Amino acid sequence: MAELEVDIVAPDGKIWSGTAQQLSAPAADGEIGIRVGHTPLLSVLRRGELRVARAGGAPLRWIVEGGFLSVDADQVTVVVDSVEQVSGGAPAPAAH
Repeated sequence: MAELEVDIVAPDGKIWSGTAQQLSAPAADGEIGIRVGHTPLLSVLRRGELRVARAGGAPLRWIVEGGFLSVDADQVTVVVDSVEQVSGGAPAPAAH
């Protein structure tokens, strides 16, 4: 099954990198969902929750403070101004 390749980065380094079935992000004009095969996209992010749904794993969640999201050929790059892990969620493996 095809998956998204996701990289989430902040000014101080990489937050998380891995594969996902779906990603949801707080776009400037509303919530956006990304799945395999999504058309190329560049979107500004606002404050809100970023969620990554992984195959066979607990979803990962962060609160982000702005940034942008890029999608091209099932590669998703999320660049955030600042980020905070949502408490109670599964810990995100650091990929430094």
